[in-house]
Amino acid sequence: MNIVLGMIFGAVVWFLSRYLFAGVYTVNQNERAVKTSFGRAERVGKATTLNDPMIEALKPEERERYAYPQVRVIPPGGPYFCWPWEKVHKVSISTQTVNMAMDPQAPSANSGGTLLEAVTKDQLNTGLTGQIRYRVSEKNLYAYLFGVKRPIAHVMGYFTSVLRERIANFEAPRREPMVGIDGVIPTPESAAAAVGVSINDLRKNLRDINEHMDSECRSSEARYGIMLEASLITGIDPPEEVESALAAINTAYNQVSSDISLAQASADQKLVQSKTAVEIETLKAQAEVEPLKAMADQLRELRRNGPDALPAYVRNVRLRLFSEAHKAIVEVQP
Repeated sequence: MNIVLGMIFGAVVWFLSRYLFAGVYTVNQNERAVKTSFGRAERVGKATTLNDPMIEALKPEERERYAYPQVRVIPPGGPYFCWPWEKVHKVSISTQTVNMAMDPQAPSANSGGTLLEAVTKDQLNTGLTGQIRYRVSEKNLYAYLFGVKRPIAHVMGYFTSVLRERIANFEAPRREPMVGIDGVIPTPESAAAAVGVSINDLRKNLRDINEHMDSECRSSEARYGIMLEASLITGIDPPEEVESALAAINTAYNQVSSDISLAQASADQKLVQSKTAVEIETLKAQAEVEPLKAMADQLRELRRNGPDALPAYVRNVRLRLFSEAHKAIVEVQP
């Protein structure tokens, strides 16, 4: 009898420890949880990702493909309880940073996850280095937990394909050339266009490339449940065999840019000097004209005062001139 009671007691204790106490759990502050019952996640009514603004990052023809159901998210706290037929899936939503060359399925690829190779538009195999900052989307946990087997692998593959496509087709924006009297005026930008090396364009436009990647990868939240917060490409290295040639081209470009800048500065200085000289001569001419205008006004006023006023004025001027002259030659009529 005691043996039977002991077996019953042990069975009860085992059941309670296995299915009752083990069903108590908590969720940390940097975690979110989703509960499944017989493998099915608890839904929030009939809501799907189509009702969330994140779906706008997808093309219209892609939205139905990624219409994931909205699941009930268990917030941080506890203790919570789940029955034996239920399972709790915990996910960390903290921001994580990885090397952009990391391949989750092949850690040895891309030089051990340190250097991502891409081909430029002029067929140069260049190496890219940088980082990606991401976190799991709390609004699309169904896609992260149940949509794909390894979401981070899909996200990294998507990011790599978009980046390589951008590198292969990238063209730096060109400014409109300035047009002078004799035609197009050369500028440093036109000198850079003459060089035509895509690696130079890529290096000078890293910010535009990073912004393009951020824009293109916004759809990863709706696709895979992972939000790419930022991508930062920090280095673009050309192949070793073209490094010296590229350095020579850059040196020549810098020299051309310097010469053009000096020529422009000299031309601007001459224009300013010419403008100043014209203003000075104009002022001189105005200064010489003003006394003549004043004299003409005075003579007209004298003429209006009577017929004898003007001859008297002329006589007085002559007397003043005679008083200042050392010699006077008088013509005598025969």
